[in-house]
Amino acid sequence: MAQMTMIQAITDALRTELKNDENVLVFGEDVGNNGGVFRATEGLQKEFGEDRVFDTPLAESAIGGLAVGLSLEGFRPVPEIQFFGFVYEVMDSISGQLARMRFRSGGKYNAPVTIRSPFGGGVHTPEMHADSLEGLMAAQPGLKVVIPSSPYDAKGLLISAIRDNDPVIFLEHMKLYRSFRQEVPEEEYTIPLGKAEVKREGKDLTIIAYGAMVHDSLKAAEELEKEDYSVEVIDLRTIQPLDIETIIASVEKTGRAIVVQEAQKQAGIAANVVAEINERAILSLEAPVLRVFAPDTIFPFSQAETVWLPNAKDIIATAKKVLTF
Repeated sequence: MAQMTMIQAITDALRTELKNDENVLVFGEDVGNNGGVFRATEGLQKEFGEDRVFDTPLAESAIGGLAVGLSLEGFRPVPEIQFFGFVYEVMDSISGQLARMRFRSGGKYNAPVTIRSPFGGGVHTPEMHADSLEGLMAAQPGLKVVIPSSPYDAKGLLISAIRDNDPVIFLEHMKLYRSFRQEVPEEEYTIPLGKAEVKREGKDLTIIAYGAMVHDSLKAAEELEKEDYSVEVIDLRTIQPLDIETIIASVEKTGRAIVVQEAQKQAGIAANVVAEINERAILSLEAPVLRVFAPDTIFPFSQAETVWLPNAKDIIATAKKVLTF
């Protein structure tokens, strides 16, 4: 196996599917010769040509419209939205077209489009670059929303997303792009969409997280272990559809849970996870299910994001409220 960063694993997944299927097309702002702002597509245009990997105008609405049209003609578009904060410009194509295509056509047409985009705080980006807008996507019926937390997951999930016949929003946390390396098979493999992973076994508390917050949750679990608390950590990996079975099985075992997200309290998907737990496993609970989240404000300018973003200390404090209830 090769040691890869997340960005390298994503590039490898794109290369794998460009080789496997001539109908896979990669396009977006500066993804061609430049290789994208984070170099996720570096070298792919040279390897597969300008007809398969190409630049678009700086217009997200045009990128979305192109993806819709290409998908109806039998292609598997993999467009990149340069930063997910720009998604508002392409919402009609996503929610008004792609998400409804199979329903609208009575199953005659699919929309096998995978929209890749970086997001997330902790890297001091300009305004509208770091916003966690995954909740908007998860609330739209017809979309699948995937957020990997590791290089291994990123490659396997991205290959699965590209092969899926329905539209997938594939969100990549910028802080994780080059923060660590992991063994990743050089051959192709897939990870099923809609399947969470238990990252750490425990019996006293379940922490449910996704994206970069998985790593903060694991740090918190390690610290809590020093105080003799056994904490289970679940990485959702796909936030729509949710892996309800894995969540409920864990909560029924531990009797306590918290849900962690980087997004603001009113955003993200933590509230939905809490509702699912309460509806399906309330008689197994020994304490209320609490949430860890960012304040309900606009994402701050970079100078203030460190104090605004939730972290392992916040997770520990919330976990202790539940553990000592």
